[in-house]
Amino acid sequence: MPTLDRQDNVFVLDLGDDENRFHPDWIASVNAALNEVEKAEGPRALVTTATGKFYSNGLDLEWLSAHANQQESYRSSVHELFARVLSLPVITVAALQGHTFAAGAMFSLAHDFRVMRADRGFWCLPEADINIPFTPGMAALIKSRLAPQTAHEAMVTARRYGGSDAAAAGIVDRAVDENAVRSTAVEIAEAQLGKAGDTLGTIKSRMYASVLATLRDAADPLG
Repeated sequence: MPTLDRQDNVFVLDLGDDENRFHPDWIASVNAALNEVEKAEGPRALVTTATGKFYSNGLDLEWLSAHANQQESYRSSVHELFARVLSLPVITVAALQGHTFAAGAMFSLAHDFRVMRADRGFWCLPEADINIPFTPGMAALIKSRLAPQTAHEAMVTARRYGGSDAAAAGIVDRAVDENAVRSTAVEIAEAQLGKAGDTLGTIKSRMYASVLATLRDAADPLG
């Protein structure tokens, strides 16, 4: 399960050491960590990362298959997590130390910045290959954070981007050696500590107002 640590003024949220899929309990744990980050006072920022082969492999399809009657509420909870990170009133940096797929890739896009391991691991939106269409909220998030041609290629072809290719495409901001992923993310976060607060939250909320509205459309989350 996710664990939250603090390095001076940078909160570091470790998403776990397995595939870090979006099980309801996992989502609740991440939200609890975000509560702690939000209620803290003074300069602060957030880095999310993980331990092991995966940053996150996305939706918990096994749980979803066993709870088909909860599909809409589950998707709404995922959408709300994306929306919350996208509009969080602190600078957020995703440190992608491993594979980042599907909803995990979308979760990374909700952050302000992304750092990825250059030599191994992929960032991928595989929905076209696994026959799961993007919800309106997911599509809106992806299109708001990627250049149009990159969004098109990533969504339509399910291309797997290595770190250097992801940096060249503007999906991530930096591609670095394995042992520098987390430290680079923390450095980026430390440079922006003073931005935390209501003004930053308002800027993000207004910048992404239409995306947030689509993500939070609980009446029709699946489109």
